[in-house]
Amino acid sequence: MQDNQPPSSLNDIFGPVIVRYTRAQALEEGVLVDAGSLASEAGFQWPVALTRAVWEDCVAWQVTDNQRQIGQDPTGRLWDVLVMAVMAIRGSARGGNQLSFSLYRVPRDGVSTTADEVSLKLIVGPGDQGEPVITILQPHED
Repeated sequence: MQDNQPPSSLNDIFGPVIVRYTRAQALEEGVLVDAGSLASEAGFQWPVALTRAVWEDCVAWQVTDNQRQIGQDPTGRLWDVLVMAVMAIRGSARGGNQLSFSLYRVPRDGVSTTADEVSLKLIVGPGDQGEPVITILQPHED
């Protein structure tokens, strides 16, 4: 490339890609958890995944948790996350690719029986093929 010509590609600016970590790999490895068909039932038109941290904090629930705490199930807890995210989207007047929202969930700590408020964020971004996808994360996650 000559000095007086602008770069023609990102490779000209940054060089070749060294490592590419795809959304499919993150789902396969469990870093992301697919919300599955429940997301479309809740009103999403694009695929939705939750980070493992959100899944463990807001969705995961075992039969043994019901014996120690209060009756819940992972499907109902996932539904709560998805419905609150949809409500936040519908109630948002601003554009952009990120949105903060909150919900109440019973912490999975072995003793709690009442819900605490949890803050989450939703990011719309490109999937592996450039298609729109949604990821639900904790506020400190990227």
